Amino acid sequence: MSNAAHILIVDDEPHNLEIIIEYLEEGNYKLSTAENGAAAWQMLESEPQSFDVILLDRMMPEMGGMEVLAKIKEHPVLTHCPVILQTARASKEDIKEGMQAGAYYYLTKPFEEEMLFSVVETAVRDRLEYKGLQNELEEKNIALRLIDTASFSFQSLDQARSLASLVANACPESSKVIMGLSELLINAVEHGNLGISYDDKTVYNEQGIWLKEVEKRLQLESNNNKFATLEFQRSNGEIKIIIKDQGSGFDWQPYLQMCADRAMDNHGRGIAMATMLSFSRVEYQGNGNEVHAFVDCS
Repeated sequence: MSNAAHILIVDDEPHNLEIIIEYLEEGNYKLSTAENGAAAWQMLESEPQSFDVILLDRMMPEMGGMEVLAKIKEHPVLTHCPVILQTARASKEDIKEGMQAGAYYYLTKPFEEEMLFSVVETAVRDRLEYKGLQNELEEKNIALRLIDTASFSFQSLDQARSLASLVANACPESSKVIMGLSELLINAVEHGNLGISYDDKTVYNEQGIWLKEVEKRLQLESNNNKFATLEFQRSNGEIKIIIKDQGSGFDWQPYLQMCADRAMDNHGRGIAMATMLSFSRVEYQGNGNEVHAFVDCS
C-alpha cells in the first residue's frame, strides 16, 4: 500500500463519501477524506507532496470546490495534482467553467462505479506519468540547453517518454514543457503510427488493456518500420519542435481546447493541456500527422 496512489476525496455528504470509498477500495489506492473544502485545503496545504489525485465536490459549505480548485492551481506543488470535479451541475457552461479553472476531469452525480473507477484510473495514470517524467528530467544534463538543432526518431512509448525528458531539458521551464511534449510524442505513436482511434482508446482504457494493445500493435509486422520523428530548432529567442508520424492524420481542431462534450471521457485532454500549459503555441499541419510546438526562450 506504501506505493499506492494517494487520493483525497472531498464531499460534505457523509453518504457520498461512503459510496465513493466503497467504489474505490478495491483499487490499489490510499484513500483520505475531507468533509468540506476548508478541511481539504488544510490537509493539502500541510502535505502538498502527499496527494496524487483530488476528487473534489463542487458545492460545499465553508469553502466551495471552485475556491479550493483556485487555491490548488495557485500552489507551486499542488498545481500539477489532477483534480476530478464531481457535481450535480452538469450544464455545458458549468463543465466549461470547471475545466477552464483547471479541473481536467469531470464527473456528474449520480455516477456509476465503472465511470468513477475509469476516470480515477486515468487521473492516477496521468499523475504517475508526470512524476516519472519529472524524475527523468532531474537526471538529464543541463548542458542540453546548448543545443541549437537536433533530430530524433522513435517508435515505442518508452522511447517517446525518454525523448520527452531529454528535449524538455533543452528548454527553459522544462518542467512545464515535459508533460505537453510527452503527450504529443505519445500521440504520434499510438494514434499516428499504430492507428488507435479516439473511440478505441476509450474502450481500451475502460478494459484496462491500453498498454497491452499498444505493445501488441508494435509487434505487428506492418508496424516494424514505422517511426515518428522529432526535429529541434532553436533560433531568434524561440524553440520550434516538429513532430511527424506515419499515420493518416486526424481532425485535430476539436482537441486544441478543453471541450465540455468530452469532459467525462477517460482520456482526450493531452493536446489541450499541451496547448494551454506547456507551449507558447501549437500548430498542426496538413491532415494532422505533423505538429509544430513552440517554446518562448525570451
